[in-house]
Amino acid sequence: MAYELPPLPYDYSALEPFIDEQTMRLHHDIHHKGYVTGLNTALDKLAQSRESGDFGLVQHYERLVAFHGAGHFNHVVFWENMAPAGSGGGGSPTSDLATQIDKDFGSFEKFKAQFGAAAKAVEGSGWGILAWNSAAGALFTFGAMNHQNQTVPGSVPVLMCDVWEHAYYLKYQNKRADYVDNWWNIVNWEDAGKRFEAAPKA
Repeated sequence: MAYELPPLPYDYSALEPFIDEQTMRLHHDIHHKGYVTGLNTALDKLAQSRESGDFGLVQHYERLVAFHGAGHFNHVVFWENMAPAGSGGGGSPTSDLATQIDKDFGSFEKFKAQFGAAAKAVEGSGWGILAWNSAAGALFTFGAMNHQNQTVPGSVPVLMCDVWEHAYYLKYQNKRADYVDNWWNIVNWEDAGKRFEAAPKA
């Protein structure tokens, strides 16, 4: 079954003034859709390879599956990790996620500082990620390049901030740091908490 572009869980303008409506339309309808199309195309090519027995391009198409698949699934988390400010967005985590953040980072403010620094420091395009790793029994932050580089295998994303330029350039231009600082106002901690609770524990 082909993957489909899911609708946003809120209106295009719902994250104003922190993320503008035009950016949301371009980001979701063009960029995210492009990853879905790329993923489906690569999977179709691999299916054709299995039928023909010709795997001469298997490395190429599996690389595209990794890139476009990560692009698609990362964006699903990203959209759901946000909510309108004052209507689910902003504030701080609660329950088990808050406890784990305090344990692994010392405090919520120290976590924010580390996560923000990682997201701002990504070289080129990528993501700021808070992820749970069951083998380590701990949360980690990552500044991941592109969609799929620089994470620990087995890590489950809990919170993701897209720092590709298309996520912020229309409003913030080259001021990624301002975008990341403002993004905290629309973080959906309820969603992040549910992702943490659902992640496998050792």
